[in-house]
Amino acid sequence: MKLLKLIILSAVTLASCSGQTETKKSSEQSINGTWKLISAKVITKGDTANTFPVENQEMIKEFNDTHFSFFKHDVNKGKGKGAIFDAGSGTYTLNGDKYEEHLQYCSFRDWENLKFSFTLKISNDTLVQRGIEKIDSLNVNHEIVETYVKLH
Repeated sequence: MKLLKLIILSAVTLASCSGQTETKKSSEQSINGTWKLISAKVITKGDTANTFPVENQEMIKEFNDTHFSFFKHDVNKGKGKGAIFDAGSGTYTLNGDKYEEHLQYCSFRDWENLKFSFTLKISNDTLVQRGIEKIDSLNVNHEIVETYVKLH
């Protein structure tokens, strides 16, 4: 009888340890932080165009618990050909790999106050965002695939 109690106690102890490990793994896969865009493509009607990297440009995306933001700029500080600065921000929801952005602020103002649905896949320090961007009023209807590496 004592042996049976010992086995049950051991099983309960092991089960509780297993739960702590799963919680830790979930928090390790958090999207919170700063991510650097390393590649992007746009797929329109079956045609794929690689849209990033672009020479002399950088882009980052940042997440906290409720908001995201992105910033793209040229590395020449706005001087010369190819000067660019794009930015946007808003709220998001994430349920499993289902990610939805509500873009509240954007340097492309016609994109403001729209929602976009994506899937996110995180593997170690790499995040892949994939989904449809559709805006009828702008004749935008394409799939994007963006790959980021975590900076912080």
